[in-house]
Amino acid sequence: MKTGCMNFWGYSRWWWAILVVGILCVIAGFFYWLFPVMGYAVASMLFGWLLIISGVVQLCVSASARHPKGWGWWLVGGILNIFVGFMLVRSIVLSEIVLPYFFAIVFFFWGVNAIVGAIFSHKRKYWWINLINGILLLVISYFFIESGYLQDAIMISLLTSIAFIYWGFTIMIIANDMRPEK
Repeated sequence: MKTGCMNFWGYSRWWWAILVVGILCVIAGFFYWLFPVMGYAVASMLFGWLLIISGVVQLCVSASARHPKGWGWWLVGGILNIFVGFMLVRSIVLSEIVLPYFFAIVFFFWGVNAIVGAIFSHKRKYWWINLINGILLLVISYFFIESGYLQDAIMISLLTSIAFIYWGFTIMIIANDMRPEK
């Protein structure tokens, strides 16, 4: 493993687990896009468990023996994802009411995280992709807050599917970036 790297995330041997979480996010997003009739109950349970799995993977990455740079972001993100995931799984009625707000919190965190990552890796060739990613995640977070305030179920369904597809691809890109070089 290289010790001096320009990568904000650093390198981790857990990159494959992060890649699996990204693939699961994309699959869940497409599933929800294709079957929006299944409603909030199944969606909140599905995404709640997905967030719990994502949080556990983030905690494993941050607590590994050779934790990557930015391990504090992984720790906070893992705790946040586990908390939001358990809140969604715990009560279906509660999750139907606050689902857009939970997603707004998660995507706001990931947006700020991506912007900070772009700022710290501004010497890399494609640093601006992380900046655009962060801005788009903040915009998605804003739309979740607006749709939750209006309680627009169709908009929340569409945003949820788009957000998880987009978030999954983002996680897969981060996983590829974290793969140790040989």
